Amino acid sequence: MAVAPATPSRPRPGGGRLFIIVGLLVALLGAGGLFFVSTLLGSHGPGGGGPTIQVVTAATNIPLRHQLVASDLQLTAVSGTNVNVFQKITDAETLITQIAITKGEIITADMLVKDPGLVTGAAVQYLPLPPGYVAMAIPTGEQQGVAGNIAVGDYITMVASANVSIFASTTSSAPIGPPKFVVKTIFTNIHVIRLGPAVQPAPAANGATSGGAQAPTGQTVGVTSSLTIAVTQCQAEYLLWFRSNTTLTYTLESFNDYLKVVPTAASLNCGDITATKGVTNKSIDDIFHFSSVA
Repeated sequence: MAVAPATPSRPRPGGGRLFIIVGLLVALLGAGGLFFVSTLLGSHGPGGGGPTIQVVTAATNIPLRHQLVASDLQLTAVSGTNVNVFQKITDAETLITQIAITKGEIITADMLVKDPGLVTGAAVQYLPLPPGYVAMAIPTGEQQGVAGNIAVGDYITMVASANVSIFASTTSSAPIGPPKFVVKTIFTNIHVIRLGPAVQPAPAANGATSGGAQAPTGQTVGVTSSLTIAVTQCQAEYLLWFRSNTTLTYTLESFNDYLKVVPTAASLNCGDITATKGVTNKSIDDIFHFSSVA
């Protein structure tokens, strides 16, 4: 006997629509969770260290001892905790790099200094000498050198105390009576470019040291024994004479009085390093007038 084929069951009305709705809800919940997590990470950073901020970074590879210009710098959004950073390009402009900086690297204050003469370390290849100038080391001590407070980059004034009798041959007659001493300022605005024997790490652009807790910025371990200064060759000859014949003392100038423009050798009547003519007692007295004020 023939049997009629079974009729397939028809889906229940609305059953497929339910699965579609559930799927949409799951997708929406997943998208919402992803947005929440990404927002959380974006506002607090992967380490939860703080909000996103704009900081100054290197727009290109920057070499050592380079004076920064605007084209070297860019603003980059970073997250997390950042210290000693710059948030304005203008704050970092004109400062000097004391290390080589890689493109994209965050620039911090301890990477920079305000004066090229403050860049220390083995990477320094030359002293910061203007044209026509030479470097000269002069002795110093606690009382002679302002109790060790003279730092790299400072300007000092030099004072000489001399017995007028050493100029007797330049006057009409020998001095009569007890010895006469004259104290005169002989040089001002002498730039200190190095200290000896040992100097603390160079001061950063924000005034902090770059090597952690140290002695006060720019000072030595103990009182330094010498100052390396930038002078013309003519001044070097005068100083050798004063060191041999007088008592020299240094005073530390206020930073408000520091030179805004470095004088040239020609402006100091020295021409260049070949313009020296030698120094005698008479030439010293003719220039600095010790006997005339005795």
